[in-house]
Amino acid sequence: MGSILSGAEAASLVRALPGVDAVGLEARAAGLATRSVKAESKAKAIDLAISMIDLTTLEGADTPGKVRSLASKAMRPDGDAPATAAVCVYPAMVAVAAEALQGSGVKVASVATGFPAGQVPLDIRLADTEAAVRAGADEIDMVISRGAFLAGDLERVFHEIKAVKAASGDARLKVILETGELVTYDDVRRASWLAMYAGADFIKTSTGKVGVNATLPVTLLMLQAVRDFRALTGTQVGVKPAGGIRNTKDAIKYLVCVNEVLGDDWLSNEWFRFGASSLLNDLLMQRQKLKTGHYSGPDYVTVD
Repeated sequence: MGSILSGAEAASLVRALPGVDAVGLEARAAGLATRSVKAESKAKAIDLAISMIDLTTLEGADTPGKVRSLASKAMRPDGDAPATAAVCVYPAMVAVAAEALQGSGVKVASVATGFPAGQVPLDIRLADTEAAVRAGADEIDMVISRGAFLAGDLERVFHEIKAVKAASGDARLKVILETGELVTYDDVRRASWLAMYAGADFIKTSTGKVGVNATLPVTLLMLQAVRDFRALTGTQVGVKPAGGIRNTKDAIKYLVCVNEVLGDDWLSNEWFRFGASSLLNDLLMQRQKLKTGHYSGPDYVTVD
C-alpha cells in the first residue's frame, strides 16, 4: 500500500489517525514491565536478545581496529552464545566491517543521511546512502527530517524516505524517528505510519544521540503501529528500539512487549532489533550467571 500512495494521500491518512490514550498506553507498558520470567525462559530470552542486537559504534574516534574488534565480538560473543544480528557503523567504516564480517551471517548496518541531525541537503543524504551500500552495507539506518515533520510538512518527509529507500537498493531500510524530539505520543504514531507508508522495512526509535531515547511506552506504541499496519496492508515491518537499553532486565521487558503485542511473527532478528553498545556485556554476564551460578570477574567481558 505504501508504494502506491502519493505523498498527499499518505499525509492525509496520517493526519486522520486517532489520538493516543497516553494514560492507557503508559499503564499497559507498566503492567507488561512487571511480568516475571522463569529461569528456563530467561535463558532463552537472553540468547534471543543477543541475536537481536545491532552492536553499535558511532563515535568520532572510531578506528578500523575498533570496528574489527567489534565485528569479532559480534560473531563470537562468548562460547556457545549466538552471534549478534549486525554491526552498525558510520559509512566510512562500512568497508572495514564488511571485510571483517564476510561469510559470518552478521549483517553490516550503516547510519546514513547526515546522521544524527539529518540537517544536510537531500542529494548529500542520498549520496551518503549510496556510498554505504556500495561499500557493503546490508542495512541502512536513516534519520527523518524532524524539523520538517514538526512543521507539518509530512509530504516532504514521505518523499525523502521514499528517495532514501530507492537509494538503498537491496539493503533493508530502518527509519529513525528520533522519538525524544517528537515529544508527543500522537506524533510518534503519525511518524511511524508515515515511515511505513513510505516503504520503511523497520521503524526505529532513536539515534542514541539525544537526551531521551528508547522508552517502553514509545516502543509499545510503535509495536501496535506495525501490528495495525500489517492488518491493514499485509506488509510486515520491523521495530528497533535504540539508546539507553543497557541491561538484561530491560531487554527482557521489551521482549515481553513484543510477545504480547505481536507474538512469534516478530520474535526474531528479522523483525526486532536492539540498537546497543553496552547491552551485550550485561547479557553475557547474566548468561554466565545462569550457567555457572555465579558472576564472572569484571574482566570477563570486553570494554567497548
